[in-house]
Amino acid sequence: MAGTKTPFAPPIPTERTSTGTDIGLDARVIVFNCECHTYQQVVALFCQCIPGMTSSKAFELAWKIDHDGEAIVFAGALAQAEEIAAKLARGGLRVAVQ
Repeated sequence: MAGTKTPFAPPIPTERTSTGTDIGLDARVIVFNCECHTYQQVVALFCQCIPGMTSSKAFELAWKIDHDGEAIVFAGALAQAEEIAAKLARGGLRVAVQ
């Protein structure tokens, strides 16, 4: 079928996919259970250090950490994730950035 034209036009992208290069790499802050903080302490740290965190969401995350051993508490730009992780670590929490 050489020389025949396809009856279909090539697809036209309708949305742009970002690779994140314009805002920094995507990263996650993970907090691990350590048995050395109360729920109130963890909730207070989350509310102080994580933008947009509510006390009810912070409690849910603290419960998940207590029962599952870890939880992702923030996902976003790498620089912001590193800043949040550093603040949480200064508060005594065991954290990692992935």
